[in-house]
Amino acid sequence: MMSVPATVSIEPMTRHDLVAVFEIDRRCSPTPWLLSAFAVELSNRIATYFVARLGGQVVGFGGMQTTMDRVHLTTLGVEPAYRRRKIGERLLIALLEESIYRRATHVILEVRESNRAAQGLYKKYGFVATAIRKGYYTDTGENAVVMWANDLQGAAFQQQLRLRVAELSPASE
Repeated sequence: MMSVPATVSIEPMTRHDLVAVFEIDRRCSPTPWLLSAFAVELSNRIATYFVARLGGQVVGFGGMQTTMDRVHLTTLGVEPAYRRRKIGERLLIALLEESIYRRATHVILEVRESNRAAQGLYKKYGFVATAIRKGYYTDTGENAVVMWANDLQGAAFQQQLRLRVAELSPASE
């Protein structure tokens, strides 16, 4: 597997990133978000969105909404040509770190039942499948697996996250 060069950076999404994010989402999802939906999220005070840049180019994105002590991961996508380089993992880490910073105690997400790669990544970071939402995805009627990560403020979760981050450091690649 190819490793990600140290030039991958995770940064807050800005309005200048919207078209690139929209185009990536179109290539990643059978039902991509509207460009206006991403724009609205950037103005949403409970939302936080990041982009992954490689050599200055946006190659991935992820977002979340925080309500009290709960975070809902809303979207995560990586340009298909840049997958399997741990870019999605770096975005997930940034979202989890931001969740901890915002004092969230748990995170929820939905993922397509057929998306085993994403489910594996989420499990690696302590997410557990807790339910199925029948017909959640309107484009195909596919079910969503609901996954939770709990006790984000706990020492065990944070220690595990630190270990995962260390594994991704440039020295370990």
